[in-house]
Amino acid sequence: MKIGFIGLGIMGSRMAANLQKRGHSLVVFNRTREKADPLVAEGARWAGSPAALAAEAEVIFTMLAHPDAVEDAALGKDGFLSRPAPRQMWVDCSTVNPSFSRRMAAEAQARGVAFLGAPVTGSKGQAASAKLVVWVGGEAADFETCRPLLECMGSTVIHCGGQGMGASLKIVMNQLLGTAMAAFAEGLVLGESLGLSRKVLFDALLGGTAAAPFLAFKRERIESGNYEQADFPLRWLQKDLHLAAVSAYEAGAPMPLTNVAKEIYRLAIREGHGSDDFSAIYEYLAGTQGVESMGSEHLEESQSLPMRHRNAIDYRHDPTAPIRGLDIEPAVRSTTR
Repeated sequence: MKIGFIGLGIMGSRMAANLQKRGHSLVVFNRTREKADPLVAEGARWAGSPAALAAEAEVIFTMLAHPDAVEDAALGKDGFLSRPAPRQMWVDCSTVNPSFSRRMAAEAQARGVAFLGAPVTGSKGQAASAKLVVWVGGEAADFETCRPLLECMGSTVIHCGGQGMGASLKIVMNQLLGTAMAAFAEGLVLGESLGLSRKVLFDALLGGTAAAPFLAFKRERIESGNYEQADFPLRWLQKDLHLAAVSAYEAGAPMPLTNVAKEIYRLAIREGHGSDDFSAIYEYLAGTQGVESMGSEHLEESQSLPMRHRNAIDYRHDPTAPIRGLDIEPAVRSTTR
């Protein structure tokens, strides 16, 4: 079967390589040509545009960064839906909002092209080893037709329901991923500000009931301060939180925590963390609070609580001290009425 693959970034390049390893003939397109070179060296054909790719492919996979990129590849100048072929199928593995996925399904079906929304869960390592989880929305018959291809890339392939349902589940998952990471990072900052060592915090929290299991895989990054070669870039997680907020607005669901987390990640992007792994949200939050590593030593009970914030004021000794950075003073309770 001739397969077209558009989007050869961190995840897409590895997913396409697994299709190729399983003997499928590939035609590929990417905005940056050199990212296709390893696949071309193994026998894939390069297409000069999405439309040119569509002329050769029976099934078209897209794995792109955001909805605008997906829409441009499909419906823009030289988009692949400009040249639909009989019995062609489009499988969009991008993380997009559900209403967008349903709209793309309608655009494809209006041109006689079957559509599946099939976003994936997993790291770049899982993508390379074909151990992704694939969440599929679309017609059951189309799902069964495409299942063998999806199983080339994922160890678990789940049909979630009709159009947009795969995107819905993926958005919920990434919303939980982003808010859990930010909450854990904030908890570490609090613990260190109270004098606990990072080692004690990690040993106590990871593997317990308070921390999500995936956080154990972020310990090494946080301890080393190395957020490069991201498993999941922070800017794309922020994008997914934005899509979750958009979806919630469309559904009439209040999402106060998600909206706050989305803006915290946006601030981290402004501080230069966009390309870092999303666990760098800890470094951003620690930096804003002036937290420095305490090492692994335990504090004796008799030691005074360290003031870990660079702007901290000890109100135990001076309850009338002005709050730095704010043009107000704390209220002092009067002893007379």
